[in-house]
Amino acid sequence: MGNYKKLDDKDIAFIKNVIGDEERVLVGENINEEYSHDELGGTSSYPDIVIKVKSAEEISAIMKYAYEQTIPVTPRGSGTGLVGSSVAIKHGIMIDTSLMNQVLELDEENLTITVEPGVLLMELASYVEEHDFFYPPDPGEKSATIGGNISTNAGGMRAVKYGVTRDYVMGLEVVLPNGEITQFGGKVVKNSSGYDLKDLIIGSEGTLGFITKAILKLLPLPKRVISLLIPFPTLEKAIDTVPEIIKSKAIPTAIEFMQREVIEDAEEYLGKAFPDKQSDAYLLLKFDGNSTEEIEETYDKVAKLCLEQGALDVLISDTEEREESLWKARGAFLEAIKGSTTYMDEVDMVVPRNRVNEMVTYLHDLQKTVDIRIKSFGHAGDGNLHAYILKDELSDEEWEKRMRNAMELIYRKAHELRGQVSGEHGIGFAKKPYLMESLPEENIRLMNGIKQVFDPKNILNPHKVAQI
Repeated sequence: MGNYKKLDDKDIAFIKNVIGDEERVLVGENINEEYSHDELGGTSSYPDIVIKVKSAEEISAIMKYAYEQTIPVTPRGSGTGLVGSSVAIKHGIMIDTSLMNQVLELDEENLTITVEPGVLLMELASYVEEHDFFYPPDPGEKSATIGGNISTNAGGMRAVKYGVTRDYVMGLEVVLPNGEITQFGGKVVKNSSGYDLKDLIIGSEGTLGFITKAILKLLPLPKRVISLLIPFPTLEKAIDTVPEIIKSKAIPTAIEFMQREVIEDAEEYLGKAFPDKQSDAYLLLKFDGNSTEEIEETYDKVAKLCLEQGALDVLISDTEEREESLWKARGAFLEAIKGSTTYMDEVDMVVPRNRVNEMVTYLHDLQKTVDIRIKSFGHAGDGNLHAYILKDELSDEEWEKRMRNAMELIYRKAHELRGQVSGEHGIGFAKKPYLMESLPEENIRLMNGIKQVFDPKNILNPHKVAQI
């Protein structure tokens, strides 16, 4: 494995013939710089050729040829990943699915929607809401593709109540590394017919098969949504309240925590003031339901609990304008933090919900230990925290040293708290060393064994996830 063929003129001619449209085939200097990296940019490598495909049949023909010739292939959607999953580490062929962006079917009887992988999350959400349906997974990056969401098993803010992407994928059409097109799952609600191969594809980051179609589960659209913005005197008090909210069984749709310093970054980025300025620490809760009365009964209980735990106030966002203002600020955190420094790297760890407070406190204190700025926010309700390590004016050498030290300490602490190295962004190329340290050797062996069964020539997105 790994003795890959370098593309030559014959290979390029074959690919152009398959596609039949030279504008959808980029070679050499015609390959845009954005194809060399993902959103974060820490991992960089150019493919030899980029193909903007329009069908599963085109992907199948290219994969079959690549398999025969032992040419590496990298799948790519919008390139919004943060761990190098869509970077062509071994060069070769990059297949861009952004033109496969059609909604193929809305099945109102079975409550499903069938889409191509290049459909954007925000497009899907808008489409189903127009038809009075609801697609619950809500990752922060709305311009990510559904194919990318499935490949990383993306979570997002509504995971507390509704779960993650995996919980809404019913069926997949997949092109295997040898070019064969197959289907996993379907529209059935229950299925105990052998191994669940569909679930192996979900979260595999494009290493086992190429997703070309997805059947997704929908829910009826909640009629009302109300959010609570709850200021606390300290971050510790805010985070300590989260387990109490969970235990109350009045589970919100989302439980987010945020700090003043990150809010200020968002204010500057958006050019718009945050609705409240009385505190340095907040919980942001969302509730949904079919009536105002139903939601009020739930949030009233939580509001009283928060005040008992030391909250300074409970601000109710019960208009569309207020709701948009709050969540737009929350959605801008990543870009705002990125704009506040020269460069950054990200840690996406997850810990049990009852250990969130310990992890957040540790991140806050770690800044002094390592002498580097760290900003964090996250999904307090499901234990998924995002910590951003900021380069600022550090030299490249000093940044690399302090960043690596900070990352190792953060992942070590997450492991100590019985957490994992990624909650929703995946492993890709950048986080492989930390995955190796966090899992038993047997688990890594099994993962690589699965990869070998699906892709014995190791041509599909090689050297990602568990591969050395």
